[in-house]
Amino acid sequence: MRRAVTPGSFDPVTKGHLDIIVRSSRLFDEVIVAVLVNQAKAGMFSVEERLDMLREVTAEYPNVRIESFQGLLVDFCRTQGAGVVVKGIRAVSDFDYELQMAQMNIGLAGIETLFMPTNPLYSFIASSLVKEVSKWGGDVSAHVPDVVARRLAARRPQ
Repeated sequence: MRRAVTPGSFDPVTKGHLDIIVRSSRLFDEVIVAVLVNQAKAGMFSVEERLDMLREVTAEYPNVRIESFQGLLVDFCRTQGAGVVVKGIRAVSDFDYELQMAQMNIGLAGIETLFMPTNPLYSFIASSLVKEVSKWGGDVSAHVPDVVARRLAARRPQ
């Protein structure tokens, strides 16, 4: 079985994230969306909320599984039997950082990294930007799945 991991914080999941997940699901028998638990960083949404949103937006893809993890990504990949990490790349700046991570992952555990260029429709979307625009009342519904847009609106200061 060809199994891949698409890791991230997904705080919140965007249409850019979803695009990478869906395209990966066409290439691999199973795709594990791995939500990083970083206890040193407070997110807008709890890990459970992120897992719930991801499960809802990927429900129609039977070969996509949603999990959370702490620690090293390569350790998570090994426990899941996944030899490939899929990372979306929006710009050259993403590549610079992700290349270093990919080289470390292959050196630590032989885990390969597949860089998938982001669909140009989503190349400017970042979770941090979505949260900032939403916080100030901006309409981000074109950039996130409906469930996320509703949850962001509910978090807006009144």
